[in-house]
Amino acid sequence: MKPWIHFLRGFVLKVLYPVLMLVGAFLKSKKADFQAYIVRLNNLLVMRDSFYPKKILLLLPHCIQNSKCDVRLTFDVYKCRGCGKCKIKDLIELAETYHISIAIATGGTIARKVVKEVKPDAIVAVACERDLSSGIVDTYPIPVIGILNERPFGPCIDTTVCLKSVEDAIKWFINRQEKQQ
Repeated sequence: MKPWIHFLRGFVLKVLYPVLMLVGAFLKSKKADFQAYIVRLNNLLVMRDSFYPKKILLLLPHCIQNSKCDVRLTFDVYKCRGCGKCKIKDLIELAETYHISIAIATGGTIARKVVKEVKPDAIVAVACERDLSSGIVDTYPIPVIGILNERPFGPCIDTTVCLKSVEDAIKWFINRQEKQQ
């Protein structure tokens, strides 16, 4: 781990983030932009650091599941029937292909619980700006690559994600593992 990058990431997440959220409280129209900026800056710093994760977690929001699905995947993502109406089936396949853990969280408290139980060395997280930025702050110092979800039907319902972006983030962490060996 590069100490200066670790320090800079800590500064961004523990000092800059709260300052931007304070400013965002007054400039409501800019708050999501500030949160997205923190996610991008965090990703940049994570990818500049040198660490070698052994256990990777793919953490997803519950809103990525099709809202009309009969099976609620609040805890066990493997209950998915694989109908293809949402990206869950594809994300499970990615997790299985790369031998990483995968979980769905219904909110920040559950996400923190999952991280505590799984104890990953690195996380690929998918969520909206608000949940992703606060989750990255909450899990610091664990390296997290955050991927913003897409919301074609508005927030918190039938969201989606670019599978290539998720796979690229997983591969980046996997390549870190291979460099250590």
